[in-house]
Amino acid sequence: MIDEAKLDDLLARAQRDVDDGLLPSCQLAVGIDGKVPVFETFGDATNEHRYVIFSATKGVVAAAIWLLIGDGLLDPSAPVADTIEEFAANDKHTITAEQLLSHTAGIPRAPLGPPEWFDRERRIERFAQWRLNWEPGTRCEYHGTSAHWVLGEMIERISGSDYRDFVHERIADALGLAALRLGVPEAQQDDIRRVVAVGEPPTDEEWASLGLAGIEIPAEINDVTIARFADTETIALGVPGAGAVSNASDVALLYQALLHNPGRIWDPDVLADGTGNVRVRFDEPTVGGPANRTLGLLVAGDDGFAVNRGFGKTNSPRAFGHSGAGGQLAWADPATGLSFCYLTDGSDANLLREGRRRVALSNRAGGLVY
Repeated sequence: MIDEAKLDDLLARAQRDVDDGLLPSCQLAVGIDGKVPVFETFGDATNEHRYVIFSATKGVVAAAIWLLIGDGLLDPSAPVADTIEEFAANDKHTITAEQLLSHTAGIPRAPLGPPEWFDRERRIERFAQWRLNWEPGTRCEYHGTSAHWVLGEMIERISGSDYRDFVHERIADALGLAALRLGVPEAQQDDIRRVVAVGEPPTDEEWASLGLAGIEIPAEINDVTIARFADTETIALGVPGAGAVSNASDVALLYQALLHNPGRIWDPDVLADGTGNVRVRFDEPTVGGPANRTLGLLVAGDDGFAVNRGFGKTNSPRAFGHSGAGGQLAWADPATGLSFCYLTDGSDANLLREGRRRVALSNRAGGLVY
């Protein structure tokens, strides 16, 4: 059962940032027992609006990859070059899909952006040109978009379908998630909120006062880059690592599906592996400690770094999910049966305030049941 007093506290915390003028709007949803009993929007938006979910997209693409693994069509330990021959150039022949999904592939900053990313052939040409930053499988560093462009191409070559169509048909449509889409034509974008830059960056002194001076912030997390992922052309493209759109309800429902596997959409063993088997414990700069990455997601863990991984202090160590730039949250907790999604169109330059917001919301959401 959901504690109504705690729910009121969660909703009030979300409302506060809008009332204080820190965010234009935000939206949240809570899932339990395969349903979403809580779905609210605050500010100058409504429940009819969708948001760019940024890197929470990675959880969607991981769920699609798990389908191919369950179908026996993709071996995550096999070289990517077995599927994409062009990718092998410049000593990348040993990189595996597992390494792409777990951010250990060694190509965290491999360049690919507009206008090249709008053309499939030019994307593949870029794959061949990429060079390693370090030996695959020897460390973990966040791959903002590079790894998932390759995973998108793998989906296309293995399934014979456009990666966006595959996600729509095998994930969104199969689960009845009408708002969740990767690649939305311009004519269908009227309900999508555009990103607004808000706030000022923390000072060096603010970072240092919290002992966070050494944490590396990915280059993808800045106002210009975040706004690009929410422009008309890029939303239409559907960047596989950061470009999906949804409302909070559909993301919370997706994570309910990852808890309950309705209709056995996923092979149960593959699903259990993807949501619970921590494969990578290398330190990750954006975490400031062990990565705790599965085949596509992060697991909260019990080592004191759960907050840095996008979870709250009330989540169990088994909670899994993947957050996104701008403050987007998406997780599920097997211990409580809860799933939670928070989305906003306010890109807060004050990453410390954004971080506190994430923790405050997840803390409240994680403690909703009794």
